[in-house]
Amino acid sequence: LGVPEHRVIKTIVLQNEQKQGLIVLMHGDKQISTRNLARQLGMKHIEPADPKQANKWTGYLVGGTSPFGTKNALPVYVERSVWDLETIYINGGKRGFLVAVPSDALKTLNPQSVDVAV
Repeated sequence: LGVPEHRVIKTIVLQNEQKQGLIVLMHGDKQISTRNLARQLGMKHIEPADPKQANKWTGYLVGGTSPFGTKNALPVYVERSVWDLETIYINGGKRGFLVAVPSDALKTLNPQSVDVAV
C-alpha cells in the first residue's frame, strides 16, 4: 500500500486466564506486552487465543480478523497512540483486505485505551 507500517493496525485476539476473549488493536510495527496488558486490566494472565477459538469468537480467519462485525461482542482495547493518527489502515474482514478509515471510527467499538506497545 505504500503506507508506513505504523499506520496499519493489527487486530489481535487474546484470551485471559478464564479463557475469555478480548481484542487488542496495535500498530503494525509494534508488539503487545501481554504482561503489561494483564497488569493494566487487573488480570493474572493474557495470551494469544488459539486460531480456532479466535475464529469461533469473531467469525473471521486469523490473518483476516476485523474488529468490526465480530460474531460475539468482545471487549476491545486500543493502543493509546493509535488515536494520534488521523487515518489508519485496518483489516476489512479477509486476508489482504485493508481499509482506510479515520481513527475516530474505532470509537464505535467502545474501546478502552491501553499502553502496552513494545
